[in-house]
Amino acid sequence: MILMQGATRRPRAIAAVCVAALALTGCSTIGKLNPFAPKDEADSVAEGTRISIVAADQTLEPAEALKGADFFLPAPTTVAEWPLPGGTPEQSVEHVDAAPNLSIAWRRGFGEGSDRGKHVTAPPVAAAGKVFVMDGEARVSAHDAQSGAEVWSVNLRPNDNKRDKEAFGGGVAYADGKLYVSSGYQFVAQLDAGTGALGWRTRTEQPIHAAPTVSGGRVMVVAIDNTLATYDAATGEAGWTYQALSEPARILAASSPAVSGDTVIASFSSGELVALRAANGNDLWNEALSRASRTSALSEIRDIPGRPVIYQGDVFAVSHSGVFAATDLRTGQARWSLPMVGVTTPWPAGDVVFAVSKTGQVVCVARESGQVYWIQDLNAGRKTRKQGGFLGVGAVVTRPVWSSPILANNRLILADSTGQLVSLNAKTGAVERKFNLGAPTLLGPIAMGGTIYVVTDKAQLIALR
Repeated sequence: MILMQGATRRPRAIAAVCVAALALTGCSTIGKLNPFAPKDEADSVAEGTRISIVAADQTLEPAEALKGADFFLPAPTTVAEWPLPGGTPEQSVEHVDAAPNLSIAWRRGFGEGSDRGKHVTAPPVAAAGKVFVMDGEARVSAHDAQSGAEVWSVNLRPNDNKRDKEAFGGGVAYADGKLYVSSGYQFVAQLDAGTGALGWRTRTEQPIHAAPTVSGGRVMVVAIDNTLATYDAATGEAGWTYQALSEPARILAASSPAVSGDTVIASFSSGELVALRAANGNDLWNEALSRASRTSALSEIRDIPGRPVIYQGDVFAVSHSGVFAATDLRTGQARWSLPMVGVTTPWPAGDVVFAVSKTGQVVCVARESGQVYWIQDLNAGRKTRKQGGFLGVGAVVTRPVWSSPILANNRLILADSTGQLVSLNAKTGAVERKFNLGAPTLLGPIAMGGTIYVVTDKAQLIALR
């Protein structure tokens, strides 16, 4: 989900930007861009602005030396399960063997879709022959992976809750026969993955819009106040916490931590990418993925809403402020960075890493050097439309927003806010196929067995084979 959210208790000019900046084209959660652009350069630099690690005039272009060059991709393999939002604790899967025909096998509704008061932000997970999803009102359900038939469902929304602007979202994760749930209704919970029976439920101090990561017996979640909180997976007892810099200007979507061994990588709306010791939460390093722009007030939203990904000793992440970076996992040293505004999760595989910009550019980057092999603009030539500005002031032009990708059978597959699904040749970026899913889609696809699963903004689960 790509809406932007402002502070409800701490007024700031930038909060107006965040009330709703980008969102679904053609649905009730359409956002508007900020009409209150800064009048001069002094207004555009807020207190605490990070020093850019990307040159202000740098542009994203394919490297001349790499035009037409080949690169290595690992062979596609069938994945037996997809228990976490990114597939593994590292949030990295490489290359899956799934959906060779890329045709819809079935679709099933699973509850309340997105509208002005609720949002479907939970990526699906899959394990033990089931796909687990959560709708816009904390209704969690399990579906048979082959047929889509509902196996069980449970509504975890508190009965006494009076909906506010933060009581939405969250996500699910699977581990050891249990399903773990986080929610904007301020709780984390454990369910039996076979029956949906509640194991434990723990109230959190802040709403949680991101899915949990479960690793090493810990449930890890990032709350909207930029607190990384941990809970004992068996009992729900609270463990260590880490407080990042406070930043109320953020994207509606939120990030799940990545884990490799005893290192946790978390990203925050402050633009911080932080490495922590999994055992106790001690910080190892901290990098700011942000740069200021004189032409866009939205660059002041430094959020890293896509999941950080750990792959081959590096961490890959994209910020809304305009930095796509590779960072050494052990030392925190920046290896390379590129100018890209993004709200999705990168996909590393073999010699390259794929990423999607907020404007619809899909890029293929050399993993070691940061040089660009190819760029495919998925919004090129597509019609845009004008919408009224925030509070009816002015007008803005909207473009489709694209999901995070999945690499399947040498194709990069992703969907957009108009319901279009596209398949790209992973080696060249050429569009091989596209068709309409029938509903806006902003959550990245997942795979289990030979099937790719997609969750739409209308709370539909779609199977592709």
